[in-house]
Amino acid sequence: MKTLAELFSLKNKVAVVIGGTGELCGTMAEGLAAAGAAVAIVGRDAAKAQKRLDAISHARGKAAFFSCDTTSKAGLQKLLADVIAKFGKADILMNGAGVNSATPFLDIPEEEFDKIITVNLKGLVLACQIFGKYMLARGSGSIINVGSASGIKPLSRVFTYSASKAAVHNISQNLAREWAAKGVRVNILVPGFFPAEQNRKVLSPDRIKSIMAKTPMNRFGEAHELIGAALLLASDAGSFITGAELVVDGGFDAMTI
Repeated sequence: MKTLAELFSLKNKVAVVIGGTGELCGTMAEGLAAAGAAVAIVGRDAAKAQKRLDAISHARGKAAFFSCDTTSKAGLQKLLADVIAKFGKADILMNGAGVNSATPFLDIPEEEFDKIITVNLKGLVLACQIFGKYMLARGSGSIINVGSASGIKPLSRVFTYSASKAAVHNISQNLAREWAAKGVRVNILVPGFFPAEQNRKVLSPDRIKSIMAKTPMNRFGEAHELIGAALLLASDAGSFITGAELVVDGGFDAMTI
């Protein structure tokens, strides 16, 4: 039997973090690197990525930035090829790119709807196709799709975002079922309310009051509090976990009245 340290170790693993220039996935990327993984931080903004690269380098970890349009199949195919060229393989994929909007339902323009669905759902599906095919051929891999509290229960004011995340939860569980016997695990990491870039604009004082009323811990989550869940799903410690919605929300989903 492996030791506890060995179970959670990502030594000799390569993790690809799509959305790794963002606040939440960037913090999780640092956590994966601290556990020993070489990390591909994927996004469009090299300046934002540099903060993560510097932190990982300072901790003597290994990471590199990869610019990619993650809504493009060709772009994602090139990403996989570039990661393999740089690090030799890809063991872990985290899909965390996301956009949000608080537009009232009757006012949602087609362009906004299409953008949110394209980034949050289409890009994730394409990444699962491309990296999933590669992992299936190798007979191993862990895919962590970042879901949302709104993917479990609809939330007001974020209609398109909620719909896209509900689809992410559904397709992740379908893929988990399809690929379980082939060595590839697919799980959903479900953050509750974390003041990240895509939701700050919808956190009005009255909304914050409503959220706190349904959050037993009575506070927002902090980005570093997602690292433990990410490590569990990425490592051998989670070797029998697939199709799971791992909720990190301070008790929000368990609360009624």
